Amino acid sequence: MGLTIQRKLLLSYLFMALLTVVASAYAIFSLQNLNEHAQAIVDRDFSLLETSKKMMDALMAQENAEKKYLILKDASIAEIFWSRSQEFNGGLETLKNIPFSGTTHALSQVSVLHDRYDEMFRNAMVLVGNARVEEAVVISESDGRKIVDDMAALLRVIHKNVENDIDSKMNLMKSQGLEASRMTFTLSIISLLVGLVMALIITYNISRPLKELKKATGMIADGQFDYNLSINRRDEIGALADAFGFMTERLKVLERLLLDASPLTGLPGNIAIEQEIGKRLSEKKGFSLCHVDLDNFKPFADKYGYAWGSEVIKEVANILVDNVHISTQEGEFIGHIGGDDFVIIAEPRRAELICRDVIREFDRRSERFYSEKDREKRFIVGRDRSGSQQKFPLITMTIAIVTDDGTRYQDPLEMAKKAAELKEYAKTLQGSNYVRQEDVEKMA
Repeated sequence: MGLTIQRKLLLSYLFMALLTVVASAYAIFSLQNLNEHAQAIVDRDFSLLETSKKMMDALMAQENAEKKYLILKDASIAEIFWSRSQEFNGGLETLKNIPFSGTTHALSQVSVLHDRYDEMFRNAMVLVGNARVEEAVVISESDGRKIVDDMAALLRVIHKNVENDIDSKMNLMKSQGLEASRMTFTLSIISLLVGLVMALIITYNISRPLKELKKATGMIADGQFDYNLSINRRDEIGALADAFGFMTERLKVLERLLLDASPLTGLPGNIAIEQEIGKRLSEKKGFSLCHVDLDNFKPFADKYGYAWGSEVIKEVANILVDNVHISTQEGEFIGHIGGDDFVIIAEPRRAELICRDVIREFDRRSERFYSEKDREKRFIVGRDRSGSQQKFPLITMTIAIVTDDGTRYQDPLEMAKKAAELKEYAKTLQGSNYVRQEDVEKMA
């Protein structure tokens, strides 16, 4: 029996509807896969990256505490070592609880090595307690150094494996997005032969956002995080677009902070400092901005060399880290502007206590960077900016404290400028000191 026009139209419609169902099902399935990959990156891989970085920081802090303990033999430093050990073990447990095949073997090795490192430090403490410091130093320089290097290498392997997993997922998402786009486009063309209107609907509702997602995947994979993915939907495509947006913003933040951090001290740089000041000004809560600077640092660096000068800057960073609670709960912040300039941000009463402790600790530690002869003389001989030879005092520390609750300064630049001006006044005073803005205003 021949097909009537009605039946042909019906069959054509059914065929078009079938193609539409197939195209929609394929697109949704592909989008769900892309969404799962994107969500895995956000929920799992970012957590792995952040945890491994925190473990590396804790390990470096442990090693630093170990070296300081062998020199100073201070029980409080040993407590720092064990505190960082607990942080490291906490990160280790976190990584173990995150299912990822690329970390299993390395984590078991890190666990064994970290136990050995803790045991080595216990033995070193016993040797120090028995006045056998030299033996403890030998163990630290041989076994301890190797263990730390091995653990750091394994953590880098874990970090690299996670990055490779992210790259793999990104490439897979790009490939699946491209394939989904091609298939949907093909089905849309076939549907166009049956029903132009339905084909246009399919093309508009599926092909366009898929192409946009494909392009966004390629842009992000190439590191172009500023690409604007303008998709506003309440379906799987919208969920994937939201995941893409969150992932892009997170990657931008991580990249910006990584590039902004000081390569010498690892502390946040100018971008992070400006953001922190701006955030606190907007909160309208009282806080103090402390500008930390070293006096007579240039003559010291000219005489002892840039490398030894870098050691002084790193020691200042260590002192700040030791005295400032930079956890979210404490609400305190430290940053490295550059050179010998640092920033402390804290609640006003805490800020003054911190500055007092930092200055006292710096004066105690700074003299070890000089030769015995210069320490005895209490000055060094160098040339000033005009090239004339003269005597320079030993390095001292100056801190300018500016306080506001968001009502006095309009933006971070204005507040930072005031702190810099106050610092220049404070540098005219003798020795290490800190100066509060309100005290100077009262004298005026």
